[in-house]
Amino acid sequence: MDILTLNRLEELFFAQGYDKLPSNLPEFNFYCHREMQGINVLHVIEYRQGLYISGDQYAHLKEKVIEFFGLRGETEIHVMTLILSEDTEKARRLCEEDAFCWIIDARAFRLIVHETQVADFYGWRGILEEYLFAAAREPLGEAAADEPKKKFHLVPVSVFLVAVNVIIFLICTFTGDLLYNKGAFGVRELLHGGFYRLFTSMFLHGSVQHLFSNMIVLYYVGEMVERELGPFPYAVLYLLSGLAGNIFSAGYELMTGNFGSSVGASGAVFGVEGALLLLVMLHRGRVSTMTAGRVAFAIAFSLYCGFTSVGVNNAAHVGGVLMGFFAAAIFAAIKNR
Repeated sequence: MDILTLNRLEELFFAQGYDKLPSNLPEFNFYCHREMQGINVLHVIEYRQGLYISGDQYAHLKEKVIEFFGLRGETEIHVMTLILSEDTEKARRLCEEDAFCWIIDARAFRLIVHETQVADFYGWRGILEEYLFAAAREPLGEAAADEPKKKFHLVPVSVFLVAVNVIIFLICTFTGDLLYNKGAFGVRELLHGGFYRLFTSMFLHGSVQHLFSNMIVLYYVGEMVERELGPFPYAVLYLLSGLAGNIFSAGYELMTGNFGSSVGASGAVFGVEGALLLLVMLHRGRVSTMTAGRVAFAIAFSLYCGFTSVGVNNAAHVGGVLMGFFAAAIFAAIKNR
């Protein structure tokens, strides 16, 4: 059976922007990366058969890592130990007192995180689990020295939502204004009992460009959010964001007296973007390739384009992004519990 080696893992660390520090001990390796909040360090122990490390030695070594960066003027130093071993019970005894320590089963290609240990470390749990899943399904020969492959993620809700929106748009092209007249949202229709329009308008689009721009963002951003929250919470978040967008839109119409009719999934899509922003913040600034700065800029730029354009329902965008952010916070708290 193949055994996972440190050389293979190094490819992953380098791909994530980490640099390797020199070490006199081949069993102990250090990889660091500067983030906004300080220095993140991956302390990797290749716990081979025949090697023995006492608990005191382990603690002392970790203190030395922090001291190393402290002497260089660093004040925020975050260290996560990864023990790569075939003997997971032996590795568990070594790190059972350390909350910032995970075990990588070198034979079974799996990450082991005990209840007493932190659930995540700046997004690394998901990164390692994805990598180990993919690595377990390919040979560790010469071809495996390529860049780490990502696991295929089944995102049924994102695919389903895109498919439904596209199908409904195709139906609209053959039925003219029928669905728009029956399903578009507006305060006047709402006051006359058309509450269902809060929901139906989320699946109608006025043009191919409108549909395309929403679906591109929905799939690629939704894929990340769905992976983090799960299919059912993601579906609920999407619908709540769309409804919140329409409610904000209704409030804006009532306050300004500018009554109209609107369609589109933009409120729900902005909610998905707001959810991603919250998840990035919870993951210490990064989810997959997205950072908090990138997501915040994308949302701000989209809102700016809306406010400087004509015929855009900006109230729905604002309502959607706020609902998505807070709904994601609730679902993430439930998931962590």
